[in-house]
Amino acid sequence: MIDIKTLKNYLIYDTIVVSQHAMNRCRERNIKQKDIKNCILTGEIIEQYPDDFPFPSCLIFGHAADNRIIHVVVSDEGECGRIITAYIPNTDKFESDLKTRRER
Repeated sequence: MIDIKTLKNYLIYDTIVVSQHAMNRCRERNIKQKDIKNCILTGEIIEQYPDDFPFPSCLIFGHAADNRIIHVVVSDEGECGRIITAYIPNTDKFESDLKTRRER
């Protein structure tokens, strides 16, 4: 299981990289790097994906720098992390708390 403290340390020690996919999606969604950093530093892990390949990942619920709620998917690669994507959650896929995934 990924620990939020580990991800915060990766961020503090500048050992998180941003995937090209994440850069593209963030640009499309107007999510800045400061938003991702704020989300990781103040957020909480709401889903774990231990079987993701090539590394386990998790979904973080948190706030952007402007206080919007965002979700960030981050992998833990052992000595560093990788931002996989970030987005603004909506109630199509999540309950009104934007933390609980709706049943399909």
